[in-house]
Amino acid sequence: MNSNIQEEYSNKTSPLIIDIRDNYSYNLGHIKGAINIPFYNLLANHSHYLNKTSHYYLYCDEGIQSKNISDRLNLFGYHTSNIDGGYYEYLKKHPQ
Repeated sequence: MNSNIQEEYSNKTSPLIIDIRDNYSYNLGHIKGAINIPFYNLLANHSHYLNKTSHYYLYCDEGIQSKNISDRLNLFGYHTSNIDGGYYEYLKKHPQ
């Protein structure tokens, strides 16, 4: 996470965190409190899963795919941020 997102994320009592990896990867481990919406479902049905008033934090394994998905969703009018470095970077800072 970059410092601005880290600060904003840390100040949330219940941040809306979306793991965009597949169900298998999510079940192997995920950020506490994250929900799993695989990227292909999220892109195909974004209006079903998201609203345009909430802010969402997206992540994948390394943060590359979630950055692309976040950018695309923002173009659609949603408010999303990418968790830089993804789940792997999270694990370095929060070993399980």
